[in-house]
Amino acid sequence: MRWRLADRVLDLAQPLAAGIVNVTVDSMFEGARSGTPEQAVADGLELAAAGFDMLDVGAVAAKAGPPVPVEDEAAALVPAIAGLAGSGRLLSPTGRQKAAGGGGLPVSADTFSPEVARRALEAGAGAINDIGGGSEEMFELVAERGCGYVLMHIEGPPRVDRPWREYGDVVDHLRAWFEGRVELARELGVSEEQIAIDPGLDFDLSPDQDLEILRRLGELRSLGLPLYVSLSRKDFVGAVLAGSWERRLPAAEREWGTVAAVTLAVREGADVLRIHDRSSLQAMRVAGEIVRVAAGEVRGSSGKDAGSPNSSAIRATEDAA
Repeated sequence: MRWRLADRVLDLAQPLAAGIVNVTVDSMFEGARSGTPEQAVADGLELAAAGFDMLDVGAVAAKAGPPVPVEDEAAALVPAIAGLAGSGRLLSPTGRQKAAGGGGLPVSADTFSPEVARRALEAGAGAINDIGGGSEEMFELVAERGCGYVLMHIEGPPRVDRPWREYGDVVDHLRAWFEGRVELARELGVSEEQIAIDPGLDFDLSPDQDLEILRRLGELRSLGLPLYVSLSRKDFVGAVLAGSWERRLPAAEREWGTVAAVTLAVREGADVLRIHDRSSLQAMRVAGEIVRVAAGEVRGSSGKDAGSPNSSAIRATEDAA
């Protein structure tokens, strides 16, 4: 499995860790609130030094709230992207982090605004992580720029609380939803090599639905696209640990529940894990080594994605497409 970004192609023979950088003061986990672009750059470089494979940088909290003006979001996000994209080239990545074509670690911009996404790409982002479910304007931008794109499942606009929806089979629903959105993206010029899919855990989904998706994550590999799983410290983890949604533990107390979820997500074929903590990074690394098998066999429960025991877990090459 491979994922094409703006300046490189990532080899997903083993799972990669996307370190979370939030240029916010109100993100759900207090330990990941950088506050200013300058602090975001410092925090991102710390994650890079700890061994994260890429950085995902956002400036708008995903939780419900009023719209954030484009200029306000861009003022926080774009300098952080520029600083990390530039500083990343000064790093000397080794092993899993080596990048033959991109120079430094790849950086993605977490935004559902096409205008902010455009500015972030101009500042050096290699991918857009879109929790908005994909609009025609966003798809056209991604096609124009040839960047990587994370398409997340959501059933309405972001930052709006909605009742959980009932599905006859939540995994079948997600598969059909992704098929429709990917087909639209292709019609608007986006290559499948650019797209990774995120099941959108906690977004319009109940904890029981989240758990069912994680149990059957490998079934989504039938779509033939990289699986990008964002589960770090999410509400469903807190609900499981406390025994109910109403009494769910706060984000600060969900670290080890996240470690368990990361480990099993790797077992079920997750390609990229968007995570906060070094504990989750270590869990991903060890789980990836355990499930990695001999060349010619497959990783994940669906019978997709061959991996070689001698291949680097991340191998970036110049995009010749």
